[in-house]
Amino acid sequence: MKQRKTPVTASHVDDASNKKPSSRSPKPKISSPSLFEVFLLCLVTRITNSLLVQTYFNPDEHWQALEVAHRITFGYGHLTWEWKKGIRSYLHPVLFAALYKALAFLRLDTPWFMIRAPRLLQSIYAAIGDLYVYKFSRVLFGVNVAKWALFAQLTNWFTFFCITRTLSNSLETVLTLVSLYYWPCLRVFSTEVPSGSRKYALAIAAAACAVRPTSAITWIYIGCLELFTTLDKLKFVLLEVVPIGALVLGLTFLLDCQFYGSWVNVPYNFLKFNFFSSGGDYYGTHPWHWYMTQGFTVMLFTYIPFFIAGVITSKEWKLPGLIAWVLGIYSLLGHKEFRFVLPVLPIALMFSGYFLANLEQRVLSERKVKEKSTSHIKPFPKLQMAVLFLLVTNIPMALYMSTVHQRGTEDVMNYLAKEAQENKVKSILFLTPCHATPYYSTLHYNLPMRFLDCTPSEEKGIRDESDQFLEDPLGFATNLALNWSHIVLFDSQEKQLKQFLVSHHFHEV
Repeated sequence: MKQRKTPVTASHVDDASNKKPSSRSPKPKISSPSLFEVFLLCLVTRITNSLLVQTYFNPDEHWQALEVAHRITFGYGHLTWEWKKGIRSYLHPVLFAALYKALAFLRLDTPWFMIRAPRLLQSIYAAIGDLYVYKFSRVLFGVNVAKWALFAQLTNWFTFFCITRTLSNSLETVLTLVSLYYWPCLRVFSTEVPSGSRKYALAIAAAACAVRPTSAITWIYIGCLELFTTLDKLKFVLLEVVPIGALVLGLTFLLDCQFYGSWVNVPYNFLKFNFFSSGGDYYGTHPWHWYMTQGFTVMLFTYIPFFIAGVITSKEWKLPGLIAWVLGIYSLLGHKEFRFVLPVLPIALMFSGYFLANLEQRVLSERKVKEKSTSHIKPFPKLQMAVLFLLVTNIPMALYMSTVHQRGTEDVMNYLAKEAQENKVKSILFLTPCHATPYYSTLHYNLPMRFLDCTPSEEKGIRDESDQFLEDPLGFATNLALNWSHIVLFDSQEKQLKQFLVSHHFHEV
């Protein structure tokens, strides 16, 4: 095993123009944009992205982040059963609580800002993640690959659809990308890392685990890889992993203790419910191969062939191994969701960028050969066709999913928020599957509201209120749907309850 040399300074690492490209990377001579220019591009893109996202994706975006933050800041908001059982950390909601505090202090807590500001804040985090996709690709493969990796990151439909949402998975993805950049074991040459970078990597990885304990799946793989490649194994474990992990997680424990009012071991409770007791299966299960055949393939979409070709041509195994590891471990769980594997999507897109850069180099080489020959036949625009294909397939999908698909549940709360500010709403009943809409964090008005409860029962065979309503809408509504000024329900149930609603003087708005 080859011993590492003395690490170079950070300034030498970040200066891509002074870095000799790896023999594996495509090497056309091109100018390198500054990191500020790259970040500015990412920031403008993600801000636009966040403003375009107007649809509902997953309840956790509102109920496990913004609703909790709203309760912290304004004193009212609903805490779901997860917070009563202590399986969620306050670390993520506190970020948005600080934002709400700032809005309240500036008297900007109007419906527009309350709806848009959280995603605008997340767009800043997302832009930082995009920047690190560029930086990580650059140190691994060179500037040209980094540009194409950033192109793939910014144009992939699922990244556009999900990364600016206030899900803990979105922040976990950003933290994962930042941390990966600093791990020595992932570099082509381990001497290319700044002094102390491994400590930064560990601290950020610990923060990712604090936000989502299942992020440990990623860091077990990376930690084992680092342990295998480093010579100072005892120093790595005893003087870095243990103290840094204890410090970050200890601070998180103190934060959770402050808000829960007692000592709560959130990582243990989270893993116990989702892994050891398969509690997540209550929300549905999928076959073991779902991520490979449906989930991750849908997320990559038309980037799949470029990803596969990039992995093959790059001859890099560590990062593809990480993707396979994460997908494999998550495949062992019954309950599966797209967002769970979001942190490894940008890594796959990096390899798509590698192949696009390789394709560009081949096109340029062919063009030079044609220019030297007497033939006037233009080379086939392979690169242009590939780019056009990716844009035509991803951009419409991103726009449709972000602006059209399932936007009704967002629109209804936006409408009610404006009506409530004008004192036109007295109380609201939600006759929908539980957590199907945003709640107080969007309404931002303290009035009586009720939704159908779906807290998992410890006794098998007990149906929750959502199931009871869907089985017998009229019978359930007869006992519940009185003394409310507004009722929210989906079109399919509205048709079944139309006569009942009209007889009780409700009308559609």
